[in-house]
Amino acid sequence: MDHAVILARGLGTRMRKSDSTAQLDASQAAMADCGLKAMIPIGRPFLDYVLHVLAQAGYRKVCLVIGPEHQAVREYYAKLRPRRLTVEFAVQVEPRGTADAVAAAEVCVGREPFLMINSDNYYPLEAVEGLRRDVGAAIAAFDQDAMVAESNIPVERLNKFAVIEADAEGFLVKIHEKPDEATLRRLPKPLGMSMNCWRFGPAIFEACRSIVPSPRGELEITDAVQYAIDRLGERFRVHRYRAPVLDLSSRNDIAAVAQRLSSTEVDL
Repeated sequence: MDHAVILARGLGTRMRKSDSTAQLDASQAAMADCGLKAMIPIGRPFLDYVLHVLAQAGYRKVCLVIGPEHQAVREYYAKLRPRRLTVEFAVQVEPRGTADAVAAAEVCVGREPFLMINSDNYYPLEAVEGLRRDVGAAIAAFDQDAMVAESNIPVERLNKFAVIEADAEGFLVKIHEKPDEATLRRLPKPLGMSMNCWRFGPAIFEACRSIVPSPRGELEITDAVQYAIDRLGERFRVHRYRAPVLDLSSRNDIAAVAQRLSSTEVDL
């Protein structure tokens, strides 16, 4: 599998909020103010670090799903001209949700399998490499205990993340968004957390086109996955990892993420 799709169209609502104590330099503040999390500089744009991991894992083609207003992202990578990766772009005209963003990437990947990740998360090499080497649809599940111990995400925020339910054969049954206490007690420990790290085949595009907006008014990738399981017969193998994911959701995350990545040499 050569293709990776990175969702970079989000509004960055939390990042835009300026009521934090984070001390940002002028360039960081400018990107935070416009909500373009992927391009927040920590030595160089955060997205460069994400792309570096993909190149290390063997991906060669990357599709960035951006908004029509994100010309600066196009210009940056046109000037950078990565050596190890081909960077293409798909446009999500309106921020209508993650499933809508994935559907926009069909123009780039066609019928090929692809990795899908967020632009504001830094994933461990073993996870993106493991999904690349699989042969069917799959999801990376991150051990909650490892996330608590090693990620930059506060526990109170982690407790609100989606968790994964798998069957006895190791295939996905359901993603539980904001699970209640009864669900958390029922699921085996340690919990596997979804950080939006997927391996998809072409069936996901039909699923994305078939769902209706969630109560939040968005087309959600979790709803599309459930549709693919229930209606299209897709089986998503659950890959479990005891490794952290770094999260760049708010201004308060920037310093911690920058510190974690300070020794990383990016080679694109």
